[in-house]
Amino acid sequence: MKVLLVSSAFNSLTQRLFTELREGGHTVERLTTADGDDAVRRAVRGSAPELVLASDPAPPLPEDVRTAHRCLAVHPAPPGDRGPSPLDWALREGADRWGVTVLEASREPGAGDVWASVACEVPPAGKGDFLRGEIADAAAEAVLLAVGRVASGTYRPVPQSALEARSVRRPLLSQELRRVDWERDSTATVLAKLRGADSSPGVLDDLLGGEWYLHGGHPEDRLAGRPGQLLATRAGAICRATADGAVWIPELRPRRRPGAPSAVRLPATLALGGLLPDLPEVHAPLRLPAQRRTWTDIQYAERGPVGHLRFSFPGGAMSTSHCRRLLAAYRFARNRPTSVIVLGGARDFFSTGIHLHAIEGADDPAKESWANTTALNDLVEAVLTTTDRLVVAALGGHAAAGGAMLALAADEVWCRSGSLFNPHYRATGLYGSALWTYVLPRRAGKERAATLAEEGMPVGAAEARRTGLADRVVDCAPREFGGEVVRMAAELAGDPGLGARIAEKKPARERAEEIRPLRAYREEEQERMRRAFFNESDPYHARRAAFVRSGWAPLTPAGRTELPAPPVKDMTWA
Repeated sequence: MKVLLVSSAFNSLTQRLFTELREGGHTVERLTTADGDDAVRRAVRGSAPELVLASDPAPPLPEDVRTAHRCLAVHPAPPGDRGPSPLDWALREGADRWGVTVLEASREPGAGDVWASVACEVPPAGKGDFLRGEIADAAAEAVLLAVGRVASGTYRPVPQSALEARSVRRPLLSQELRRVDWERDSTATVLAKLRGADSSPGVLDDLLGGEWYLHGGHPEDRLAGRPGQLLATRAGAICRATADGAVWIPELRPRRRPGAPSAVRLPATLALGGLLPDLPEVHAPLRLPAQRRTWTDIQYAERGPVGHLRFSFPGGAMSTSHCRRLLAAYRFARNRPTSVIVLGGARDFFSTGIHLHAIEGADDPAKESWANTTALNDLVEAVLTTTDRLVVAALGGHAAAGGAMLALAADEVWCRSGSLFNPHYRATGLYGSALWTYVLPRRAGKERAATLAEEGMPVGAAEARRTGLADRVVDCAPREFGGEVVRMAAELAGDPGLGARIAEKKPARERAEEIRPLRAYREEEQERMRRAFFNESDPYHARRAAFVRSGWAPLTPAGRTELPAPPVKDMTWA
């Protein structure tokens, strides 16, 4: 079918549906807009779709479009659950099961006749992770089922009045309802509130004389103090006491003042700056005991001849500090007596490259852009020049820009079936770095690499496997990926041919170096990036600011129906 995919943002869920529909043989055009009903009408007239599909987040489709065309809407909730904050309520109330429903589009979210619904589990994770994992899996299955039913011409949707499910109309989960009562709320209650708002909109709170949105929440099993007290810092996060324990909060965002530009979400200690009291910096060992319930963003574990270096940074973004600490951890792993190193393996994001929020919040964004890019380049080069063992990149979630290049620098790339690659820099308008001019053509070939960079389109796991970006696709639920990676890595380490593969790495690297040294690729990329960073009129600066402060980059890649969109609230960007 010819499908027009409408959403307020080309976020992770919309990208997943876009790639799954194309993989299913459908022709897909997309409209990313929050510019009112006229934008939708223009897109419908221009593309003449057989089906209009509204992905979450999306404003209600205009009534005349719904009357004249078959219009479906993706609602991230089970049948009968209505309202604008379904995932927030699911996590707030501790639901064990949830789901996605594809309905006849209507004015009220979740109120139309049901075309398809798929249930899923609720993980002990934040809303963004839940959305990109279990919800995206269920949405992809439900959308393909619903589109197939529309194409058949014989299926009739089920009125919600005919379903056994009880209709529940939930209101917008306001900040008044999200508020944490530090004196009374248990760690479990605080985590439920934080996880229901981790990526957006955050939980508004009073802290050190100011109002801040708290983003992310993780339990702490040893530190404790007076409820509400700040106890310690670790890797940019702050630890705060609850009524019966403590939680780690990785990121903060100051409340926007009237007339001021949108505030930037930053690592908590960086956001607080000079307001932060003198707190102990609690270092988490790389090799954390399995029984600990605490937060750390980098961990290392050995299982026989395999070293597993797991990392998980909020939103997948890697600041200068993140890159340097991960490089130090990688060098530690590289000095261990192993034959295989697995990078990643956690659920959710692998990496999305440099940390645009930290750059935007820096005193000198140009200098920080350069430092961050250099640190990421150092990390990618360290992976590329590892010749005494095999390196595997294991993607439980998405990889983009320099983060995708970090994955492609490995000898093998394994990804979960729900993973997305964005191996390009189109959103920021940058030329690109992380040795992409070497690793991307090496994987996809010169012509395909040029197309990927120019079009700036997301690539689903199946297409990544076909085009050489991935070596193996693991068809499993998000919660199962880590265990599958451990099993597969053990099999790889036991492969009789592994020694020969490792022995070939050094001469192969030497041959490639003779053709063109890595330094030449890196210097050419860095020169192009340097010109963009230190030129105040370069589009990169405006695009970075637009992306960071509104979640939207003012860029219209070729070959798509896309209209300019104003800032969109309460969204999770892939």
